[in-house]
Amino acid sequence: MQPFVSAPTRSTPEVHFDAASHRHRMKGECYPENAAAFFGPLFTWVKNYLAAKPAGPVVFDLELVYFNSSSSKALLDLFEILERAAASGTNITVNWRYDKDNDIACECGEEFAEDAKALQFTLLAL
Repeated sequence: MQPFVSAPTRSTPEVHFDAASHRHRMKGECYPENAAAFFGPLFTWVKNYLAAKPAGPVVFDLELVYFNSSSSKALLDLFEILERAAASGTNITVNWRYDKDNDIACECGEEFAEDAKALQFTLLAL
């Protein structure tokens, strides 16, 4: 399976999802004008990847400096996709990386962790 790679723009994060290494990274700011257009292909890739039942532990490293409400909803949708796979036995860790001085990012990570109980959700202050 080919990696899913998207270069960062002014309003979208760098995305590098790699099926071979089972490491997936999203880093930067996330406030696309059309969240569905940005996240749609990403969700399709993740669903196809998880349908193949990855053998090793799966890690998602998310380091979003800023994201808007549409992106927040899309992240919840992503976590739901991941939770379904985790409920089927896939070992999934989400590393929520945030600036130690950014209380809002920390609080958002805490809320996501509460909602995504089937995932190993780690908050990492940078």
